Amino acid sequence: MLQRTLARIVGDDECRALNPLVRALMAELRDELTELDARIAGYDRKIRELYRNSEICQRLGKVEGIGPVTATALVAAVGDRSSFKNGRQFAAWLGLVPKQRSSGGRARLFGISKRGDRYLRTLLIHGARSALGRVRDKQDPRSLWLGRMRQRRHPNIVAVALANKNARIAWSLLTSDSVYDARLSLRAA
Repeated sequence: MLQRTLARIVGDDECRALNPLVRALMAELRDELTELDARIAGYDRKIRELYRNSEICQRLGKVEGIGPVTATALVAAVGDRSSFKNGRQFAAWLGLVPKQRSSGGRARLFGISKRGDRYLRTLLIHGARSALGRVRDKQDPRSLWLGRMRQRRHPNIVAVALANKNARIAWSLLTSDSVYDARLSLRAA
């Protein structure tokens, strides 16, 4: 929409009243936006190609809420797969676990810590929000679990819980040669 408006400003006779310098700047801005769109499209193609050519990315992509961008980012960021002892440590590294301030045997949990990789955490949470939008009519155990949680909790809390679960599943898939099975993902829930 912005590009169309800029094209109209640059080429429209009605906008001839604008200062020629302003019109020249708008023409440069339109060209820059066109170039940026082309570069973004090129990077999107490269990400899709990496996703198609990587077996581990394909396995991660089977998890609802993890797409090509998230899968390739997880594979690129994790590096050494054995650096995390379990899925909870991986989720904590991403900042998807609650802050905890416990004392005297009383456990006090707060919001997520947000201490990890902001980019990966954001991708996982947005992927979870996208997956939450598609579970309304499904009857599989995962969707039913999410539906029950939605009735009790705020949508943002449900999205973070699903992102946490997806991070743990991703860790499991990264550290083993197993294939994602949605029926097994709810065993701990």
